[in-house]
Amino acid sequence: MTKRRHWFLVLILGSLTALGPFSIDMYLPGFPQIAHALRTTTGEVSRSLSSFFIGLAVGQVLYGLLMDRFGRKRPLYVGLVLYIAASIGCTFARSVEGLIALRFLQALGSAAATVAPIAMVRDLFPVKDSAKVFASLMIVVAASPMLAPTAGGYLTAAFGWQSVFVVLLVIAVLIGVGVALTLPESHVRDHEFHLRFRPIASSFAAVAREPQFYTYAGGGALAFAGLFAYVAASPLVFMEQFGLSGQAYSWTFALLSIGFIGFSQLNGILLRYVRSEQIVVWALAGQFGVGVILLLGASGGWLGLGSATGLIFLMLICVGLNYPNSTALSLAPFAKKAGTASALMGTIQWGVGSLSSYGMGFAHGRPLLTLAEIVALASALGLVVVLAGRRGIARPVEPEAAAVVAMGH
Repeated sequence: MTKRRHWFLVLILGSLTALGPFSIDMYLPGFPQIAHALRTTTGEVSRSLSSFFIGLAVGQVLYGLLMDRFGRKRPLYVGLVLYIAASIGCTFARSVEGLIALRFLQALGSAAATVAPIAMVRDLFPVKDSAKVFASLMIVVAASPMLAPTAGGYLTAAFGWQSVFVVLLVIAVLIGVGVALTLPESHVRDHEFHLRFRPIASSFAAVAREPQFYTYAGGGALAFAGLFAYVAASPLVFMEQFGLSGQAYSWTFALLSIGFIGFSQLNGILLRYVRSEQIVVWALAGQFGVGVILLLGASGGWLGLGSATGLIFLMLICVGLNYPNSTALSLAPFAKKAGTASALMGTIQWGVGSLSSYGMGFAHGRPLLTLAEIVALASALGLVVVLAGRRGIARPVEPEAAAVVAMGH
C-alpha cells in the first residue's frame, strides 16, 4: 500500500468515525431554538439525545453481527441511507415526539459508521500499523467535541437549528460517495456465519458472567453516566440557567472537553506508578466527591457560572481517567471473544448513558441540581459495584499498559 493510499483510507475511515460525535454535539447549541419552534421545553428536547444514545446502544451490536455476516460495505450503505433519511426527517420535524423518534433512527444509521471503521482497520492494515491508525482515528473523535458544538452554535445563530441537520445530511452524503468510490470491501460475505439467536445469546452470556467484566464494565458505565448527563444538561445549565448565548455555550463546551480528553491521555504516565484498578477506584471516589460538592452547592444556591464550570471540569477529569482503565480491565480477560465483549460493553455504556441523559428531562428549571444528583448517585453506585465486585475476582487480569493508553486516545 502506498503512503498516499494509506492516508486516504485513514481520511475516509476518520470521517466515518466522526459522524457519530458530530451528530451528538453539533445540535446542542440549538436546544432553545428547537424548544421554541416545537412549542416545548429544553428538557423535552434533551430526550432526543437520550433516544440517540439508545439507538447507538442497539446499533453497535446489530451492525457488528451484520458486518461479520454480509461484509462491511453493504450494512454500512444501509446505515448511511437510514441516517440520511432520518436527517431529512429531523430537518422537517414538527413535534418533539417526532424529533425524538427520528433521532433514534438517525443513531441506528450512525452506528454503522461507528462499527465499520474499527472492523475495517483490522481488515485493511497490517497488525503492526493498526495501533497507529486507531490513534489517528481517535484524534478525530477527540477533536469532535471541540469542533462540532462550535460549528453548530454559529450555524444555529446564522441559519436556524434546521441548518445543523442539513449540514449533517450533506456530510453523510459526501462520506457515502467517498465510501462507494474509494473504500474497498475488506471482508467477503461469510455464508458460514449464521445469525442465530441461541449461539449469539450464549456468547454474550458467557462474557457477562465473567466477574472482571461485569465489575469494571458496570462500574465504568456508571462513571460514564456522568458524562452523558453532562452532555444532555449542558445546554440547559449554560444557556437556560446561566444565560449564555449559543456561541458562548459552544466555546464553553469545547473548553470543558479538554478535561475529559486531555486527562484521559495521562494514563501512560500514571501507569508507571499505579495499576489500572487503583486509578478506577480513585477516579470514582473523586467523581463522587465532586458530585456531592456540586449537589450541596446547587441545592444551596451558592454556585455561580465560574464555580459550576470548575466543578464540572473536575468531574470530567475523573471520567477521563476512569474510562480507559475500566474499559481495558473489562476486555482484558478475553482473548478470543474481545469483539463480543467490546460490543456488550458498548451497549451497557450507551444504555446506562441514555438513562442518565433521560433523567435530565425532569430538570424542571433546576438543571444544575438535577445534573449534580445524577453524578453523585451514579458515581456512588459505580464505586460500590467496583469495590464489591473486586472481591469476586479470583485472579484479576491486568491489561497491558499499551492497551490502556490506546483506550485513552
